[in-house]
Amino acid sequence: MATKKDIRRIKIKYRIRHKVSGTAEKPRLSVFRSNKEIYAQVIDDVKGVTLTAASTLEKAVEKSGTKTEMAAKVGKLVAERALAAGINTVVFDRNGYLYHGRVKSLADAAREGGLKF
Repeated sequence: MATKKDIRRIKIKYRIRHKVSGTAEKPRLSVFRSNKEIYAQVIDDVKGVTLTAASTLEKAVEKSGTKTEMAAKVGKLVAERALAAGINTVVFDRNGYLYHGRVKSLADAAREGGLKF
């Protein structure tokens, strides 16, 4: 059953998604945050295809440090994979989460990794 907090996030998510959409030239970098893990996807919404993705579940991301530090590692990894796929600019979709903590850490690391948004 969804809590009031979940319902609020979903409303914010739909409001953001009404304005933010990814194309082949400028795909959408979507972030999902669970209690333990964090996931990032680069999505082309026109075709409905995930171009690249990264998460803390992968072996490439070392499971050491705080959750914020692991989010930064995921941000760098998704930036590397996006640049390898020829993607330089993206639209950031925080998915209804506040731009704070792990979400901000992931975004800043992706910017440091070479993505522009």
